[in-house]
Amino acid sequence: MTTTERITLDPSVLSGKPVIRGTRLSVEFIIGLMADGWSEADILRNYPGLEREDLAACLAYARDVLKSERVFPSAA
Repeated sequence: MTTTERITLDPSVLSGKPVIRGTRLSVEFIIGLMADGWSEADILRNYPGLEREDLAACLAYARDVLKSERVFPSAA
């Protein structure tokens, strides 16, 4: 099942986690690298099969997932 042109979900790849098409690099992994301080240049240098648009697609995917998240505050 394709979610975007660049991010795919396939039950046979990483248990269905969203990955960059044609790779086994998950959106979670790429976002984690960014959270750990890796720059776009660092990621592209270490993973030469990726393109800048792949990184943007990971961020957009994460944004869309968070946008649909519902939070129900509890009474404290």
